[in-house]
Amino acid sequence: MNRPRRTLHVDRIACDGRGLCAELLPELVDLDEWGYPVLRDPAVPDRLRRHARRAVAACPRLALHLDRGGP
Repeated sequence: MNRPRRTLHVDRIACDGRGLCAELLPELVDLDEWGYPVLRDPAVPDRLRRHARRAVAACPRLALHLDRGGP
């Protein structure tokens, strides 16, 4: 049985560009020239789920979200 796919989203209004998400999840998050996150791919592979949850929990502005995507 496959687990539901998870997707990462950034609330650009709430984000203030601290860059913690890129430090905790460099496999999926880059920073633009102003320090704001740019997602390489919003789909979170199973091997990175735990790291993605940690990055979401650590976001000081609650701007990073992990949602259920498709199957």
